[in-house]
This record gives sequence, structure tokens and C-alpha cells, in this order.
Amino acid sequence: MAQAQIHITLPEKVKNVLRTIMEGGYEAYVVGGCVRDSILGRDPQDWDITTSASPEQVKGLFRRTVDTGIKHGTVTVMMDKEGFEVTTYRIDGKYEDGRHPTEVTFTPNLEEDLKRRDFTINAMAYNEQEGLVDLFGGMRDIEGKVIRCVGNPEARFGEDALRIMRAIRFSAQLGYAIEDQTFAAIRKLASTLEKISAERIREELVKLVVSPHPDYLRVAYEAGVTAVILPEFDRAMETPQNHPHHCYNVGEHILHSMCSAEPDRVLRLAMLFHDIGKPVKAKTDEAGVSHFYGHAAASEKLTATIMKRLRFDNDTISSVCRLVRYHDYGLEQEPCMMLTRKAINKVGEDIFPRLLQVRKADILAQSEFRREEKLEKNRKWEEYYERVVKEGQCVSLKTLAVTGSDLIAAGMKPGRELGDTLQKMLEIVIEDPDKNNREFLLNWLENFH
Repeated sequence: MAQAQIHITLPEKVKNVLRTIMEGGYEAYVVGGCVRDSILGRDPQDWDITTSASPEQVKGLFRRTVDTGIKHGTVTVMMDKEGFEVTTYRIDGKYEDGRHPTEVTFTPNLEEDLKRRDFTINAMAYNEQEGLVDLFGGMRDIEGKVIRCVGNPEARFGEDALRIMRAIRFSAQLGYAIEDQTFAAIRKLASTLEKISAERIREELVKLVVSPHPDYLRVAYEAGVTAVILPEFDRAMETPQNHPHHCYNVGEHILHSMCSAEPDRVLRLAMLFHDIGKPVKAKTDEAGVSHFYGHAAASEKLTATIMKRLRFDNDTISSVCRLVRYHDYGLEQEPCMMLTRKAINKVGEDIFPRLLQVRKADILAQSEFRREEKLEKNRKWEEYYERVVKEGQCVSLKTLAVTGSDLIAAGMKPGRELGDTLQKMLEIVIEDPDKNNREFLLNWLENFH
């Protein structure tokens, strides 16, 4: 049953949990993702343990436990301040909601527990006495770089539709292909993702987007998954760009731009959505050239709608929408210090560095037409931005040499006029950073009034 030649280095606390359960007369193994990641040379985030002991028996073996999922056989064992989930071998009952079993039955049989799991690479168990237990070819599929369901793919996806997203996400994270029967089942059952909460869809989508292969979103498109979770992307994949600056349709451009961006959550989401409004703005002139006038504003509006639908937090929505809105801002101008200060003020100090990354990724996903020229211009924007930061130049009210309190002390009343005056002062300072001193600004205020 075991492949003892595989060795996994277990943390001491995990060894202690396994040892305690086994000395109590029960079987115990680490299982699932921690085994997969260890084989792949990665540091597991969590160490899940499976055992033949019932939850009550597990609780009897340890001084401190927490009933985190007692209905489904899970007890968290506390070792100092660290918790380890210990779950009894189980057989799942019917999945009536396409996500959770209505009941579980505990079993003393490890094979019964492993065969209910999603993919072969996640259905392996290990302890130091038995070695690796791999009943469904997980090692074979790791070596072949394949995502394959355990048993019947339609049954696995029918039990939990979120596994459809997990299959594509794992393929993107690991660079693995999805096995043919597994892919066919995804295509057949893609519509069942409608049963899954927006939050769960969002979590899997983000993991895919920040993975080493964000362009595997193409697999989701080919399988009919994006038609359910992100139909706006399907429209992008069906919108050509007949233009000298482009060599891909809108969707393929988006995929290539994500690959050209750092795996930062906000940055990759901005690349996913930066041109998502192009299909609604698409026009073709008499020469057959595509134009998308006003697509940045349309993309921002659509981005907000999509991200709210997927229940993103407000801060992330705000940052991504601003990057989408301004992804083309100032590109036609030759950069200089003053324009850079104005751009930072308009876009926001917090996201301006990311905007420069968005522009670079966007350029790298276009055709080679004037590419070097565009990249050189972006490098100039970067240089000027770095100078603004290094020299501490004022680009927002935060670093203006006077405050609202100074203006009130000078005789102004609180209200709209005070705010407008501060804004006018900021415009003066952005034009000429040497004027950002208290004496000059208060003198200007006296003369202004």
C-alpha cells in the first residue's frame, strides 16, 4: 500500500500529534495538500492529519482540543499556541447543495477516506512508519504534471462544484495539464458553479490570477467556466483588435498582460480588467481598423460591477478601479517633472508605482510596433517618479506646507472656500515645488484675498 522510499520531513509538533494518536492504538497520517507540497519541495502552509480514531477518542488523547468541525469529524489539537486539524476517516453522504455533504459516516478504512478526495495529487497520505500511501496515482500525476480527479470526475464535481475552479487553479499554480476526462467533466458541469457563493469563486479566481500561469484563465474560457463566473471575459475573447499597436484579440491581450505583470493581487486584477470594457466600445473604421474610444471609463465601470458581484472588499475595488481608469493616462505626453507630479496627484500616491507597472505590462502584451519607444517613455516616467519621491516633492495635501488650521488662524472660515483655497495652493506647489513653504503660501493667501 505504501511507497516507503519517499521521505517527508515533518515538523516536531506534527510528529508529536501523529505519535500520540498512534501510541493510543490508532492509525494517523498527514494528508492532502501538505503531502503534495512537501513532495514538490514547497513549505506547506497547513499540516492536516487524518486518523482512524473518532473525534471523541482524539479528544481523549490530548490535553487541549477545539471542536472546529466536530460534525464532520474534525478536532483541532493545540500544541502550545499552534493548532493542527485532525479529522477522522470518513465517507461523505449526498451533496445536495453542490458544495457540502448532508452527512458523513466515520470509517476505520484509510482507502475509503482517500477516495472521496478531489484530485490524485491531493489524495496521498504519509507517516514515518508507513511512508507514502498513494492509492490513486498521485505520484504518477505529479511526475506527468497532470490534474486528474480521483475516481469518476463527474461524480467528484457533482459532489462539490467548486472543485471545477480548484482544478483550473491547481493547473495554473503548478503548470499542469488537466487530464482529458477531468476536463470533459468540467465542460459538462461548468454551469453548476452557479450554486457556489461569490466569495468562494472570488478566492479561487484570485489564486489563479496571482499564480505563475494566470493565462490559464484561457482553460476556464475553453471549458465554459468563465461564461458562468466572468461572462465579460468571454466577450473580450471574442473581440478582435485590428490595429497596428495590437497583435491579439482583447481577451488574449489581457491574458498576456497578466503574464507580464508581477504576481501582486491588485496589479494582476488591474491587468485582468484594464480592457474589459473594450467590447462595448468597439468600432471599426472604413479601413477596417479597430478603435475603442472611451474604453478606460467603460472598463472602470464594468470592473466595479464585476468586483462587487464577486464580493471584493472596498479598498481592493477602489485601487483596481483607479488603475483601470488611468491605465492610459498621460501616455500621449512627453513626461517631465511637472507632469509627473500632476499625474501622481491625479492617480494617487498609493497606487502610482503600480500604474507604471500596469503600463509596462500593457505595452509588453501589445504588438512590437513602436514597443521600444513606448517602453522608453515609461522608463522616463519611472525616473521622474523616483526623483519626486527622493526629493520629497509635494504632490498632495498631506505634504503641503500649510494646513486648514493655518488658514483658519489666518482668518478664513471653515467651509468650501477653505478647501478650494488649499487645492489652489497645491496646484501652485505642483507647478513649482520650491513654493511649498509656509511663509510663501501664507503671503500668497494674504494677497489672494
